[in-house]
Amino acid sequence: MNVLLIYPEFPDTFWSFKHALKFVRKKASFPPLGLLTVAAMLPAEWSKRLVDVNVARLTDENLAWADYVFISSMVVQRTSAQHIIARCKKAGVKVIAGGPLFTSEHEQFKDVDHFVLNEAELTLPPFLEDLSNNCAKRVYSTSCFADIRETPAPLWELANLKQYASMSIQYSRGCPYHCEFCNVTALFGRSPRTKTTEQVIAEVDSFYRLGWRGPVFFVDDNLIGNKKRLKDELLPALIKWQSEHVPIPFNAEVSINLSDDEPLMQMMSEAGFDTVFVGIETPDADGLAECNKKQNKNRNLVEDVRRIQRAGLQVQAGFIVGFDSDTPSIFQRQIDFIQKSGIVSAMIGLLQAPAGTKLYERLKQEGRLLGQMSGDNVDGTTNIIPTMDADILRDGYKRILRHIYSPESYYQRIKTFFREYKAPKIKVRFTFNHILALFRAIYHLGIVGNGRTQFWKLLLWTSFHRRELLPLSVTLAVYGYHFRKVSKLHVL
Repeated sequence: MNVLLIYPEFPDTFWSFKHALKFVRKKASFPPLGLLTVAAMLPAEWSKRLVDVNVARLTDENLAWADYVFISSMVVQRTSAQHIIARCKKAGVKVIAGGPLFTSEHEQFKDVDHFVLNEAELTLPPFLEDLSNNCAKRVYSTSCFADIRETPAPLWELANLKQYASMSIQYSRGCPYHCEFCNVTALFGRSPRTKTTEQVIAEVDSFYRLGWRGPVFFVDDNLIGNKKRLKDELLPALIKWQSEHVPIPFNAEVSINLSDDEPLMQMMSEAGFDTVFVGIETPDADGLAECNKKQNKNRNLVEDVRRIQRAGLQVQAGFIVGFDSDTPSIFQRQIDFIQKSGIVSAMIGLLQAPAGTKLYERLKQEGRLLGQMSGDNVDGTTNIIPTMDADILRDGYKRILRHIYSPESYYQRIKTFFREYKAPKIKVRFTFNHILALFRAIYHLGIVGNGRTQFWKLLLWTSFHRRELLPLSVTLAVYGYHFRKVSKLHVL
């Protein structure tokens, strides 16, 4: 059996980093973790090939070789997934589809032969058994959650790791919080399930043996969902692993209550974590109450961010405008919060309602849905009818992006961040690509860029005040270049 695993293309989004990746000669941020994990669950005797169209072209020869195509997709990859399925249909290759897009919208894909939905650990085995008996159904789904202690390590050897800027790994699924706009609990539940420490270390070892020495992203929706197990088991093991190998940096998604636990932050830093993404959403108390973001309420969020930064963890964050409780004052309040907190990578989006969320169901009952969401957090679209005038909302949103990603505001925010930030304990290994990236940054940002004056002022300020952070200042400057490109493409 010849199986072709295909991963659709990501459009030009905030998190694609397409414009930044060119500086380090990489084609994509991450390899397809879910698809490679599914590959490890398929029969060992099957021949398997991966085509990630973010890094390689899908050819007619690829499709001619395949007996079956397995495709996994996120919502933001919908357009590319549709094109790939159409090509498979034309080539006469049967398609098996899974992942978040199809779990939410499988009724929209008439040309897919079989859907393996929800968690593949539960739905893939019965499909494979039926397939071997020539009686495979069209849809396999479940309302149960898998024991991920049984999940195999991904088949990293199918991917060309040199094409990627970072690796990815999963420790847990599920989140203890239930924010109205988030579909994580619908997909994975509210009780975080974790892999064993031995599993995680084995996965780190697997791509380390393949030569990987770059950053690694823990894709968990909330790494600290089970604090006790994280502190008692995983972090001590990662600290030990780092001491015995060439250290590699980690980053993760967490909730803001990380700032309440100084020992946990210190352990994360010692284990190699240097960046965390936090869902801030809004500085407005009414907005937080509306979306059930209870973990963010009754806090000094700016000081929470600073405590995390002072522990050696850069804070990236997500923000939303368009809550029912928002008034036109929210736009300046978001700008002020982002600038004051020194959150350099600030993702701002209009409120969207993913299928399966409490928000989706509420707005459906109110007759305020506008169809499918794009899946892109920063393209200036929404699938809901807001209570605020739509033109005021859209103009205010554009004003936020124009301000926070203007070179003057962006570079000032880096300096605000550096004044608080404790340099991480794990030092990034410099490669020839990093040297090339520096020269590209000097040319694109310091010679021909619109913000070249601010770029050189930042490097000069960093050289005098935080010289050890000079490489990070260049990295963040490159990120800003990408963010400005994306913002101009979609909404400015």
